Amino acid sequence: MTAGRTRPDVVAFDVNETLLDIAPVGAALTEQGSSADQLPAVFSRALLTGFAGAAVGAWFPFRAAFEASVAQVTGLPSDACSRVADAFMELSPHPDVEPAFRRLTDAGVRIVTLSHGSPGVAEAGLTRGGLTALVERTLTSESIRAWKPGREAYLWAAGVCGVAPEQMAMVAAHSWDVLGAGRAGLTTGFTSGRSEQVFAEVYDPPHVQGSSLVEVVEALLALPPA
Repeated sequence: MTAGRTRPDVVAFDVNETLLDIAPVGAALTEQGSSADQLPAVFSRALLTGFAGAAVGAWFPFRAAFEASVAQVTGLPSDACSRVADAFMELSPHPDVEPAFRRLTDAGVRIVTLSHGSPGVAEAGLTRGGLTALVERTLTSESIRAWKPGREAYLWAAGVCGVAPEQMAMVAAHSWDVLGAGRAGLTTGFTSGRSEQVFAEVYDPPHVQGSSLVEVVEALLALPPA
């Protein structure tokens, strides 16, 4: 799976679920009169809404898709849906994020985040986890009105970082994100144990994978130098 792949100069990380625990959004659903148990359905529907829009050439931001999905799944009024969406600013990193970041930093590999989510979410979570200094930049494809897994999002990120696609790796807890990055020419890493227990076997497999971000990072660093 790693044939022809070399150690990346830049590693981009997905944000929601991959880096940041979205449990506070579930708590917000409960506070607004729904249930935290609805969170997986709401989050999945938000992604479906965005993917469907992208497929037909429409664009709207993640927050709009998420609020619409809260309403669809729970029936909550619009003001409550907005308050649930506000909880994305309260997320914190998973425990394996800091050691993975520090391993990359020690190895001289640059770190960025790449989301199609709302601006400010990654920054707030990284600040809460004390990780801001380890991240070179936070990117959201809202800047180019695109949704991952469209290849333009990954190519744009590589361009912003000044590297060729093959010099960048994308690490995510979502199989669809890994698929999109791989099709754009990036090296890919998948971490299991978040919302997906195994990688979707119908997709092109990731170049590396592991049960934690640390395992994924170690596998990327074990690739031969360019």
